[in-house]
Amino acid sequence: MQTKDALLELGVTDQTLTQAEKDQLDRDGFLPLYNILSSSQITALTARLDELIAIEGQDAGKEVHQEAGTTRLSDLVNKDPLFEVCFTHPRVLAAISHVLGGNLKLSSLNFRAALPGSGLQGLHADWGGAVAPNDYYVCNSIWLLDDFTESNGATRIVPGSQNSGKVPRDVMSNPSDAHPDQILVTAPAGTVVIFNSHTWHGGTLNTTDKPRRAMHSYFTRRDQTQQLDQKAYIQPETYERLSVAARYILDV
Repeated sequence: MQTKDALLELGVTDQTLTQAEKDQLDRDGFLPLYNILSSSQITALTARLDELIAIEGQDAGKEVHQEAGTTRLSDLVNKDPLFEVCFTHPRVLAAISHVLGGNLKLSSLNFRAALPGSGLQGLHADWGGAVAPNDYYVCNSIWLLDDFTESNGATRIVPGSQNSGKVPRDVMSNPSDAHPDQILVTAPAGTVVIFNSHTWHGGTLNTTDKPRRAMHSYFTRRDQTQQLDQKAYIQPETYERLSVAARYILDV
């Protein structure tokens, strides 16, 4: 199977994104896609995530990363069919494919909740160094399970920085500082924010009394190593339920 065939089978065509959406993604390095998840989907997803957090306890997130001040889960591909939407939704795949030149596979599917009083990250890109414009290796999607607001740790992004030929540490003495060009990505729950992972970004401080919850469906080019080796982790029951196209997206 070719990538274009898998995408087509999952409902992705040249018209899945509008030209304006493609232009915004090219220019700014991010694109909010609204109303991807319904309220009932959000309810079901958050209930299952709460169950997993309780079950996994101190081991939660260990397959990929654990982070002070947050609650994390990893390897969601294997933990419920509910999460399949995160790597098969046509609008999301169309945007990821646009960034990566039609050459993609899932790198990891994780959950992150910024806890009250925590969540601040330095500005960073999800790659080891700067890249040339249009030579992108990774692209992420943030699945908002809560409204992202100015006070609960919403992601900040420096629009256009994916084409700067630099990473934040090259020009900032402290990447945790505010950048003069940064904007805060605020949006309602159910939105999926696509962002070119070479665009400078980071979580902000959650000053509310509730966690700010999101899933991250992270993709890379097919010639790159996945953050979580999907072939090594795939469970037989997961493999059997997935379509051939979904297996291709996972590279299993």
